Amino acid sequence: MKLTVLGATGSIGVSTLDVVARHPDRFEVVALTGHRQVEVLAAQCRRFRPAYAVVGSAADAQRLAGMLRDGGLRTEVLHGPDALSQVASLPEVDAVMAAIVGAAGLPPTLAAARAGKRVLLANKEALVMAGAVFMAEVRRAGALLLPIDSEHNAVFQSMPHDYAGDMAHSGVRRILLTASGGPFRSVPLETLTGVTPEQAVAHPNWVMGRKISVDSATMMNKGLEVIEAHWLFNAPADRIEVVIHPQSVIHSLVDYEDGSVLAQLGNPDMRTPIANALAWPQRIESGVAPLDLFAVGQLNFERPDLARFPCLDLAYRALRAEGNAAAVLNAANEVAVAAFLERRLSYLGVAELIAATLDAVPQAAVPDLAAVLEADRQGRAAALDLLVRRFGASSAQGPA
Repeated sequence: MKLTVLGATGSIGVSTLDVVARHPDRFEVVALTGHRQVEVLAAQCRRFRPAYAVVGSAADAQRLAGMLRDGGLRTEVLHGPDALSQVASLPEVDAVMAAIVGAAGLPPTLAAARAGKRVLLANKEALVMAGAVFMAEVRRAGALLLPIDSEHNAVFQSMPHDYAGDMAHSGVRRILLTASGGPFRSVPLETLTGVTPEQAVAHPNWVMGRKISVDSATMMNKGLEVIEAHWLFNAPADRIEVVIHPQSVIHSLVDYEDGSVLAQLGNPDMRTPIANALAWPQRIESGVAPLDLFAVGQLNFERPDLARFPCLDLAYRALRAEGNAAAVLNAANEVAVAAFLERRLSYLGVAELIAATLDAVPQAAVPDLAAVLEADRQGRAAALDLLVRRFGASSAQGPA
């Protein structure tokens, strides 16, 4: 199988390449992309010798090309958004790992779907921002969409093998997405006013990037996963529930009409869903240690407290509103999390800013990618304006 890895230098990309390296007879890397981490991408190119590498800027492309040339590699170095879509739709590529974080990952992921690839979806925004548009392209092109998020991959593994998006005729009653509850699951509510970025990114179970770690702390990450599950499995909002499960051993469950509940269990390691999607319908070794149930000892479950996790409630609100609401939600969240990480917005201000942005942007349909991107632009503009006017932050903003 020939692969393009979008976001190769991030945590999902690194884990993907770890699995790929264990099966050199099975996988060949055609293209790797990394936005700014030139040294990391250069090392990956030396290891996997792809035909193409993509970075964000012309200056970084020139720098990477020099590094690879000095190492005797003939990898062609490209840069910019168009190059991402190009390597995602190369004729020789069979599968695309879509692991670019944020709205920047939407166009190349959509390009992979339009090209009919096996799309290994780790980019939330493709479905959160553009679920209807994206799924229409998947169906039109006959692409194979396989979820990488541990929760959605667990649902995928627990669904009927021939599930075709009809819960009623498949005997599926509910989808239960598990959540760890993050670092603030049990702290006194009054302490949340003083939460620092360092505390928010200290996830108890998973090693993730800063932005997604904050999303886990606020449970916006789970809210976005509810929206994703809606599109992946054609499930209405009232048949998708969130269950806090602190051990992160059960990754999600499917509740059937006959009373059966099927769950997928495993150690909290992203190489498991990655290996599942890379090899599906077969199983391959991933490097993940076997689950030791005796060491786990017990499994606990709690209902989410929406007073503690208002972002989860905001995500359900956006899903039920349809149209541009989910794209606006996602855009506002990216602005809010970036401001929090820069200490320009309080932890509790993250949910407050997102709610205010949803109120500020008029509802509208999103029939195509242009409308999706316009909703994203409006959401960011409104959030940035509110950040300054209502929340008193400075106007400067750097990357999350």
